[in-house]
Amino acid sequence: MQENKAPAKTQAKPAALKKSKWTKDDTELSILALPTFVWYILFCYLPIFGIILAFKDYTITPGANFLTSLLNSKWVLFDNFKYFFGLRDFGQILRNTILYNLVFIVLDIVLPVGLAIIISNIYSKWKSKTYQTLMFMPHFMSWVVVSYFVYAFLVTDKGLLNSVIAAFGGEKVPWYSTPGAWPFIIVIMHIWKTIGYKMVVYLASITGIDNSLYEAAVLDGATKFQQARYITIPSLKPIIIMMFILAVGGIFSSDFGLFYQVSRGANQPLTPMVATLDVKIYQMLTSGTIGLGKTTAASLFQAVVGCITILTANAIVRKYDRASALI
Repeated sequence: MQENKAPAKTQAKPAALKKSKWTKDDTELSILALPTFVWYILFCYLPIFGIILAFKDYTITPGANFLTSLLNSKWVLFDNFKYFFGLRDFGQILRNTILYNLVFIVLDIVLPVGLAIIISNIYSKWKSKTYQTLMFMPHFMSWVVVSYFVYAFLVTDKGLLNSVIAAFGGEKVPWYSTPGAWPFIIVIMHIWKTIGYKMVVYLASITGIDNSLYEAAVLDGATKFQQARYITIPSLKPIIIMMFILAVGGIFSSDFGLFYQVSRGANQPLTPMVATLDVKIYQMLTSGTIGLGKTTAASLFQAVVGCITILTANAIVRKYDRASALI
C-alpha cells in the first residue's frame, strides 16, 4: 500500500505592509523645511512666469497692474534676442565673460588645492587655524566695502600704491584710466576673496582621508610630495570634479560685484576690459531707454546657455567617470 503523504506546507504569505502614519518627527521636519520651501516658490519658481517678457514688447497699460500690462503687451517672438545679439559690443562682453571664467576655473582648482595640502601638513594646530581664518575672512566681505579699499590703493593722487611708486622715484599711474592693468587686478581680487572658501572645502575633504594610507606611505619612504601626488590628490578627485562641473556651469555668468563695484561702474575707458554679461544686463536694465523685454531676453540667454553648459560638462564626466558625475 502506498503511504499517504502529508500535504506540503504552503509558505506563509508576507504580512501586509502597514500604512505609514504621519508622525511627530514628520511634522517637525516639515515645519523646518517650510521656510526653504516658501523661499524657493517665491524666488525660484514663481519668477519663471516672467520668462514670457523675453518674447514680448512690454508696455504699461494705463491704470492696469503689471500682470495685466504683461498679458496685453504685443508678442515680438525673438526680436528681443536679435537686439541683444546685434549689440555692437556683444562679442566683446561674451569674450570677457568666458575668458575670465576660464582663468578663474583653473586658478580656483590649482591654488586652493595646493594651499589645502600645505596647511594640512602644518603640525601646529593654532598656526593652521590662524592661516585658515585669515584666508577665509575676505569671503565674508562685501564687494562694496572691498571696492573702497581698492580705490584707496589705486587712486591716482593719494593712493597707497602710487605713493609707494613715487617714493621709489617712479611716476604715478592713473589706474582707473589704464585698461591694460585691469585683467590682472580683476584676477588678483578674485583670488584674494575666494581662495579661502574653496581652500576650506578641499581641506575638509583632506581630513576625511584615511590616515593609514599616509602611515603606509611613510613606512615605504614616500616624501610629502609623493604622498600628495599619490594619495591626497587622487582622494580629492571627486570633490575637484564636482567643483569643476559647478564652475563650468557658471562660465557665462560673472561676479557682478567684482566687475562692477571694484571698477567703480565699469565705465569708459575700462569698459572693454571689465564689461561682462552681468554688467551689460545691469546697464541695460538701468539705462531707462531699453525695454524690459530686451533685458529679460539677455538674462534668459545667459540662463539657458549656462544650463546647457553644466549638463554638457556633467555628461562628459559621467561618460568617463560615472561615480563623479553630479547627475
